[in-house]
Amino acid sequence: MLERLKDRDLVLDVGAWAHPFERADWVIDLMPYETRGLYYYDREQADERFSAETWVQRDICSREPWPWPDDHFDFAVCAQTLEDVRDPVWVCRELSRVARAGYVEVPSRLEEQSWGVHGPWAGWSHHRWLCDVVDGRLEVVFKTSLVHGRESDHFPAGFHATLSDEERVHAIWWEGEIACEERVFLEAARLDAYLADFVASHRPPDGAEGRRARWTRRRR
Repeated sequence: MLERLKDRDLVLDVGAWAHPFERADWVIDLMPYETRGLYYYDREQADERFSAETWVQRDICSREPWPWPDDHFDFAVCAQTLEDVRDPVWVCRELSRVARAGYVEVPSRLEEQSWGVHGPWAGWSHHRWLCDVVDGRLEVVFKTSLVHGRESDHFPAGFHATLSDEERVHAIWWEGEIACEERVFLEAARLDAYLADFVASHRPPDGAEGRRARWTRRRR
């Protein structure tokens, strides 16, 4: 990302609280500046370009326009945030309005439908959405509790450890607009197929020997 940015570029980080992008000039987040850096972030050592004065504390899903005019930023970052918030569609609209280009990162379904990522459930307990990239747009589906209960709807324990860094996320570089849509299932059978068919099409080979061989190759 740093290679893409010029020193004069004005950069916004959206939802940056847990681990801010040091190069950002501005940050917008629900949490206060003084508490930033929950995950692997040293506030004392970080070379931060933003400051307390350019940290905007607010609910990014409030349906009120963010406090900048159209195309104010050259670049906007929103990484590992959209899956957490209640209205990712609105956030993407505001991203597209206030910035001319940017980077969005969300967990892939390979990770989010994996059992045991950080507890006895599928994916991350606090995530609200399953995310796909379809024809260049981000598609989100409400993460129903079904994914935790039925073996057909999640990958088995240990599968997550076989994923590469690239497989664990969807990384979207966008210009002009980052399109985001919510996909809604009105029929139970279609939701069941959405969850189970994805797992079936990516599941390791049946049988312990086949699974062990595949995972060994991936770790190498």
